[in-house]
Amino acid sequence: MDRTALGVLRSTTAELAPDTGDNRLVPLIAAGTADLGALSALALEQRHVIASDRSSFAYLAERSAARREDACAVFFATLAGGENTAAERLEALIAACGLDGADVASYEPTAGCQAYPSYVARLALTGAPAEVALALTANFAAWGGYCATIAEGLRTHYGFDDEACGFFDFFGEPAPGLEEQAAAAVQAGLDGGLDTAAARHHGRLLQSYESMFWNTLAELA
Repeated sequence: MDRTALGVLRSTTAELAPDTGDNRLVPLIAAGTADLGALSALALEQRHVIASDRSSFAYLAERSAARREDACAVFFATLAGGENTAAERLEALIAACGLDGADVASYEPTAGCQAYPSYVARLALTGAPAEVALALTANFAAWGGYCATIAEGLRTHYGFDDEACGFFDFFGEPAPGLEEQAAAAVQAGLDGGLDTAAARHHGRLLQSYESMFWNTLAELA
């Protein structure tokens, strides 16, 4: 078994990769058959996901630093910063969906969509940072692919411009240096006895909650 950080990251990502049919919404957007209500709900749910994940990642960075797990602290600080960029880009998507301030303020998030960030918050409180870094990185591969597909579908079928697609473009492209930071965090964990079984457990639940997110929205599509 490859016990290098990149080997563990890649094997865990492959093991936890979702099946083709696990996400029912993204194929609808890719085909142009999802209605605007589902896209609006996607944007509004993401506002809540981003706010929660940003806090979770910032707390994980603080916990990692306190534990002298410097590579993990750098990784999670980068993730928290990325959520700031995502929040900025999401505003153009919300506007493209025809939503105004009243729509945003009155929207009630759904349990099915918010289970994912709730579990991330739990991991921020109780998970070993290197385990969480491995689990999240494995999950990000699927998320990035979904975002790239959505961006193409929005341009092709819904007439959304580059600004409106900026949120999905941001996540659809590999973040510069993030894989190296993740590998450093995982390598530090391996050097300290990282429990890869626990990380896979976390990653499996993250992937299940992500599927729940998409399929809750698919019911609106």
